[in-house]
This record gives sequence, C-alpha cells and structure tokens, in this order.
Amino acid sequence: MAPNTLSGVGSLSGVGSFTAVAPPPAGAGFFAGGEWGDSNAITKFTFADDSRSTLVSTLSLGGATLAGMANSGVAGYIAGGWRYPNGRVTTIDKLTFAGDSMSVLSSGLSSGRSDLAGMANSGTAGYFGGGKNNNNDKIDTVDKFAFSNDSRTTLATGLSSIRYQLAGMANSGTAGYFGGGYDSNPVAIVDKFAFSNDSRTTLVAELSSRVQDLAAMANSGTAGYFGGGETQSGVTNRINKFAFSNDSVSTLSTGLSTAKTGLGAFANSGTAGYFAGGSPGLPTTVDKFSFSNDSRSNLAVGLVTGNTGFASFANSGTL
Repeated sequence: MAPNTLSGVGSLSGVGSFTAVAPPPAGAGFFAGGEWGDSNAITKFTFADDSRSTLVSTLSLGGATLAGMANSGVAGYIAGGWRYPNGRVTTIDKLTFAGDSMSVLSSGLSSGRSDLAGMANSGTAGYFGGGKNNNNDKIDTVDKFAFSNDSRTTLATGLSSIRYQLAGMANSGTAGYFGGGYDSNPVAIVDKFAFSNDSRTTLVAELSSRVQDLAAMANSGTAGYFGGGETQSGVTNRINKFAFSNDSVSTLSTGLSTAKTGLGAFANSGTAGYFAGGSPGLPTTVDKFSFSNDSRSNLAVGLVTGNTGFASFANSGTL
C-alpha cells in the first residue's frame, strides 16, 4: 500500500455539500448608552488585544442610568433607564454577539425604572433588580429572564430593602449578588441570590463603606469586585473583593486610577476585569485589573468620550 493512502475509504462522490461553521464571536466587553448626549451608542472592547470599536448597531432609544447583563457566548441585555424622549422605560434591548445585531424583547421589565442593576447565570437566566420607578419610588423588585425564550417572571422575594443606584455581579452557575445602593442613605448591604432556587440571603460581610452609584464585575468561579461610587464622605476609588468560596470581603491595595461614581464594569472571566467612565470629570480612562494578582493597568485606548450612567456587560465565552 502506498504511503499516506487511506485503505478501504471510498470516494467522496455522492457526499452532500459541507456547510462551513462560523467561529464563535470573539470575547469582548460592551458599554451601552450613557448620559453623554442621551447616547444610544455601544462601544466594544475586544479582549484579545483590548482594541476599541463602535458598533453600527445602536440602542432603540438613547438614554442613561440603565443596566446590563449577559448570557455569555450568546447575547447581552440592556434594560430600563431614563430613555429620551420616553422617561423611565420597561424596554430591554438585546445584542446578539454573533454579528453584533440588535433587537428589542417583546416582554420588558415589570415596570419602567432607572438606576437598576443586572447580573446573570449564563446559560440559564438573567436578573434585573432594584431601581426607581415612574412614581419616583425606590423599589426592591427583581425580574428574572429565562434565556431559553426571554420570558419574564418576577421573584417572590426581592431585595432585602428598597433601593436604587446599586450594582450587580454573579458567580455563574452558583449565585448572583446585588450590592450597595441608596434607600434613604447609601447602604453597604450585599444580597445573594442562589441560582438553584432564587432564594435570598444577606451577607454578613458587607461593603467596607456605605456606597451608592457603584459598579461591579466578577471572575466567575473565583471572586466578585464592587468598585467606586459615592459614600457618605464623598466619591471613592475603593474596590472591595468578595471571595466566592466563603463570601469573605477584602479591599484591594490598588483601587481605581481615580475616584469616580456612575461608572461601569465588565469582566473577561478567568483573565481580567475592567472599570470605566463615571464622574466627576467624565474620565475616558479604562482601568484593567488582572485576576492573577489584582494589579491595575490602563488601556492604551480609552472610551470614545467621557461618559456616565451606561450599561455594561461582557461576552467571556462559555462560563
């Protein structure tokens, strides 16, 4: 038999045509909307080289104080907020990562609201919690969206207190966390929702100070990070880290590059997390924290323009 000949293999005649399988979308993080000009723009940072682009696709309405979460590897969701010219809305925009195309869910939030937070159990469901409704009332509602069909249910148990300007992050497959916010004062509370049954507990370990208008992101399977915001003594650059193994809290020795509130955050789970935007000063800097040692660096390319009050979420691939 001649070398490299496949003995016994018939010819390929009669075999149907082959369909090329598209590669999965490259991992990336997204910032959507914001207060700068009631923006409907979506900025994308590709994780392979931290390069920045602006999507052709945009939000259905320009706005700010909205929230984001993602079914990693599939799609991101941008919910609620103050949207021009409609005020506080129930609208949820969906960004499908394959092709970066946009659509609007037929079922939105259970009520129009701004200053809410989002987090997700990738592959299963995403959650939007808290906020301020159209009566200007603070709420404790948590809406759940099943990723199988984007249907909405509202949890029987909401947040432990009514509040807005909170932040959310998740240990995908295990539990999600909503932390901080404002009720009648800034709070240090962190509520934990077990994904197995959506039951809520309130952590004994709290944020290191009472803080509102902060941001959060997570290295799923390892730890979550709450950063920035406004405390009772002023705007902070502090970052609190919650170890998922025991929900203990520590404070990073290196915080944000500047103190800021109204910022956004997302994570390339397993590699690094990113914080950007906010006020005062509307900085364009993007801070990157390596999960291997929590060291901070700044991206060579920052935001297109200074911004605050935007939604943030990431496609880290399959979690």
